Amino acid sequence: MGLFDRLRGDDAGRVVFLGIDGVPLDLVEDHPDVFENLTDIAETGTGGRLESIVPPESSACWPSLTTGVNPGETGVYGFQDREVDSYETYVPLGRHVKATRLWDRVTDAGRDATVLNVPVTFPPSTRVQRMASGFLSPDLDAAASDESVRETLDGFDYRIDVNAKLGHDDKTEFIENAHATLDARYDAFSHYLAEDDWDLFFGVFMSTDRVNHFLFGDYANDGEYKEEFLEFYRTLDGYLGEIRDALDDDTTLIVASDHGFTELTHEVNCNEFLADEGWLSYADDDHDSLTDIDDETRAYSLIPGRFYLNLEGREPNGIVPEDEYEETREELIEDLESLTGPDGRQVCRRIVKGETVFDGDHDGIAPDLVVIPADGFDLKSGFGGKEAVFTEGPRNGMHKFENSLLYSTEPDLDLTDANLFDVTPTVLDLMDVDVDAEFDGESLIS
Repeated sequence: MGLFDRLRGDDAGRVVFLGIDGVPLDLVEDHPDVFENLTDIAETGTGGRLESIVPPESSACWPSLTTGVNPGETGVYGFQDREVDSYETYVPLGRHVKATRLWDRVTDAGRDATVLNVPVTFPPSTRVQRMASGFLSPDLDAAASDESVRETLDGFDYRIDVNAKLGHDDKTEFIENAHATLDARYDAFSHYLAEDDWDLFFGVFMSTDRVNHFLFGDYANDGEYKEEFLEFYRTLDGYLGEIRDALDDDTTLIVASDHGFTELTHEVNCNEFLADEGWLSYADDDHDSLTDIDDETRAYSLIPGRFYLNLEGREPNGIVPEDEYEETREELIEDLESLTGPDGRQVCRRIVKGETVFDGDHDGIAPDLVVIPADGFDLKSGFGGKEAVFTEGPRNGMHKFENSLLYSTEPDLDLTDANLFDVTPTVLDLMDVDVDAEFDGESLIS
């Protein structure tokens, strides 16, 4: 039995879920020497591919993973969403997530949940055992659910996120900051795991996503920081192994990512493309937001790769008639399929119609199309106007739909066609928590 074993008075299951944001399965499988612990978990338990959602963006992925339902039910589609019946946009926070979270279902069942650093959970819930919100929280003071959590995390020099601005120039300081963030996160997780007063422990390492954004190109091309990239992951894997070894035999460990990653070669300014092709125009030369489009606009884009028709009856000044919706959408699909990059490759690997992936009480702001790009093309959607459709930025890594992962000490998980929606029902099943709810996924326990 491990360090955290205890007498509970019942045999209800416990689960430790550790998110490793944006870690691709291929990276782990290609480097068993770096990921010795994850490799061992796969050999003795379960390991394999976990399909992400459309779009594969953290702000949409984590709400879906932690509720088991699609963005049509969560109400969160990406880093920027549009108000209903308005051109105003907002950055979705935890309060915008409309579906019931996993830890709330656990709490409702009379069990205890500790939740740390999960993206899109600000402001923190005070009804669960303890919480520190993650990505998009303004600071630790605001992210902590109570003073005890705040003081404890502050003692570990805990920080919400890596300082991504450091990755824009010399990468040395950025790498040091990423390691410090990772170390503090592990110290905090270990502290609360050792408290051993939880039934569900749900924590996310977000620094992996940051490292991938700024160093994945170095890794993919044997670049200057490849070894530092792999050393960061060697450290992470060591921390995962230490947590695994400390758990008792009756606690299931699940390690999963919300999306994959690949090399980035070109940023694609989607609204610039739409403007060049006559789909989008602005009221004047001073424009930087969706509210600045003019009455002639037929389509616009929001990050990441979401395309909307300016539809009559849905958008405030929509000009595309409802009876011309399908014809106009097909025209837009044709234009998108014709978009090729500077290297001659087709930008759009797959174009998904919104109604095929979004369904629920909050699908009123669902995009009409979502583009899954070919590797290397990162879809951007600013309204400030760019000099060209294809540009380069400080990042050399981008999100990827296909190659997220799931590893677990539970050997009886069937990962055939597994996806993010399956995580919540699987955790509830492992914990013997029965709920009266419909999920878009199902338990992976075979």
